[in-house]
Amino acid sequence: MSDNRKYYYLKLKENYFDEDAIVLLESMQDGILYSNILLKLYLKSLKNGGKLQLDENIPYTAQMIATITRQQVGTVERALQIFMKLGLVEPLQNGALYMSNIELLIGQSSTEGERKRRARLALQEQKALPKARADKCPPYQADICPPEIEIEKEIEIEKERERELDTGQPARAAYGRYENVFLSQSELDGLKADLPDKWNYYIDRLSCHIASSGKRYRSHAATIYKWAQEDAARKSPKKGIPDYSCKEGESL
Repeated sequence: MSDNRKYYYLKLKENYFDEDAIVLLESMQDGILYSNILLKLYLKSLKNGGKLQLDENIPYTAQMIATITRQQVGTVERALQIFMKLGLVEPLQNGALYMSNIELLIGQSSTEGERKRRARLALQEQKALPKARADKCPPYQADICPPEIEIEKEIEIEKERERELDTGQPARAAYGRYENVFLSQSELDGLKADLPDKWNYYIDRLSCHIASSGKRYRSHAATIYKWAQEDAARKSPKKGIPDYSCKEGESL
């Protein structure tokens, strides 16, 4: 039986420890301890959407946080006060604490996907797993790649959100088998009009290609148009070459 329970993880950007709040935190006396407590609180809050609570009705107290982070109560109390001053933690009306930046750090996948990822790594170590061709999505690929594909998809979705904030334009929606082909509504409408019988095929083809090869493209719509033009060029007869073929019973 497959295990489809969810597990959660932090998505730390490479400059996480260079952010002003973290630099200030670690520069303090016992700052490294506070930084360690902060990371542990982020992890403990993931399943509750950033809220520090044992369940829906019981918020974590300083004593409880000290126990789960394996720190002294006094250290935890000082850390929480500093976190609030730096805007890293906010108190809620029900007495629980909320990790302010959690939405930028949270990710999720399934334990089934993690199990399959480990199996794939084991096969790679044994050199038993051939490399996937860039233009196809092998039968096993769809079964053993969920975590990697999901993480890549979340990165692209986050980029789309940032683009939406920067440009004020709606974020492009995700399409394809692995939901990693991003198109605006106008781009999708254009593909449907220009490739009425093939638009869905090319979206799935690009989706498999991105998932299996890890490649990225500036414009998914432009890539699809390029592939369609190349396919059409390969199918069209070459001009300027006489046709010397003859039917049965005929001679040149």
